[in-house]
Amino acid sequence: MKIEVLGVGCPKCTKMYEAAVKAVALTGRDDRVEKVVDLEEIAKHKVFSFPAIVVDGKIRSTGRLLEPEAIARLLTDG
Repeated sequence: MKIEVLGVGCPKCTKMYEAAVKAVALTGRDDRVEKVVDLEEIAKHKVFSFPAIVVDGKIRSTGRLLEPEAIARLLTDG
């Protein structure tokens, strides 16, 4: 599973990345979480509200900071 946290480096984006890493640990998975800060890469997803989380190419959340438990649900609920 490919997990991407999109953001421009703001504190919320950093917290979302950290929450995503914790979420992966909560699920017991060994998926890698990638932080995407390159604006050209972010533009490919057509996301304009940060932070955002993308799972296997599908935008799952934009514009709000999620707790690790909420992200874990996104990962396990498909």
